[in-house]
Amino acid sequence: MNNETTTIPAPEERMRGYLQLVATGPELSKSLTEAQAEDALGLVLGGEIGSVRSAIFLIALRMKRETDAENAGALNALQKRMQTGVTDHDDVMAIADPFNGFVRGLTALPFLPAVLATCGLPAYCHGLERAGPKYGITPHRVLKMAGKDVDLSVPDAITAMNTRGWCYIDQAQYIPPLHDVVSLRDQMVKRTCLSTLEVVLKPLSGRRRTHLLTGFVHKAYPPVYAALARQAGFDTAAVVRGVEGGCIPSLSQLSRYFGFVGSEDMQLHKLTPSEVGIEQTQRMIPISDEEEQILSNSNYQDADGMDEVLSRNVAEGVAALSNKEGPMRDSLVYGTAIALAHAGVADDLASGAEKARKALSSGEALERFNS
Repeated sequence: MNNETTTIPAPEERMRGYLQLVATGPELSKSLTEAQAEDALGLVLGGEIGSVRSAIFLIALRMKRETDAENAGALNALQKRMQTGVTDHDDVMAIADPFNGFVRGLTALPFLPAVLATCGLPAYCHGLERAGPKYGITPHRVLKMAGKDVDLSVPDAITAMNTRGWCYIDQAQYIPPLHDVVSLRDQMVKRTCLSTLEVVLKPLSGRRRTHLLTGFVHKAYPPVYAALARQAGFDTAAVVRGVEGGCIPSLSQLSRYFGFVGSEDMQLHKLTPSEVGIEQTQRMIPISDEEEQILSNSNYQDADGMDEVLSRNVAEGVAALSNKEGPMRDSLVYGTAIALAHAGVADDLASGAEKARKALSSGEALERFNS
């Protein structure tokens, strides 16, 4: 009888081995297996290794370029540390723009879930208060400036979804171990795989289906997001070529989104502003030169004048919910049209836009936002 037992190496020793694989340069680096990537990120999230090795691991993985197996393993590590819940709604849409926010214009995202809920598609957005490298305008900051509760626990977020059909839930609430490395990510300056993975997390679900709406910049990413979204448990996903990498396209140029429903392959969908009745000369919701300067100076500790920018973002959003015409209203119409058409709540983009305009003109979207 063999009484020998296998001894698991200590955390620092395991990470040392992973670094010897992934951090040896562009030609000699080797990829991790899914299990190794899961263990490695688990060590980072659990605080079992020092910050230096944690940072080296994340940077080396990005410099090497993460494989599908490494992304899958890292997502496994995140999912095992998440707090999740199921709402009373059959269908729910999760919305996530890049968590580092907007710096070239104002954002309509904080107001989009309320419009979608008014149109019959309960929705939530999730994110961080601030994150690098942009430290821009985020839904957390806008909604906090608007007087909304941005610190809902997962049970409280479920209650909000069940009663009013929309909410914001912060990363600090549904996955504290990931939020705990925000300051480390700030020190690393550049994006890591965490920037990709965090937008496909699914803290809240529908009873029947959960849809993902997110954005991309680089053309290689839609299939990556699709694979991760399926692994995360989303039933459908729409990945939009949006402004600043977000989920709302340019208001003045042709764009596209890639989407899948169920087991179907990802499909390309072309987007034309005129198809949803939008005629704008500006790509997004504009900011002044002074506001642009404030945002360019923003950092992890924040910049002087940021409250003024956030206040204007709130004012523009509330005005759009009150049916004031302009780029903010058009952004809400466009984002709603894409979401409704993709989720099957509207027959096509044009009818989705019509539903959005009705929600805004009737005052119902504003009432729901204020509920």
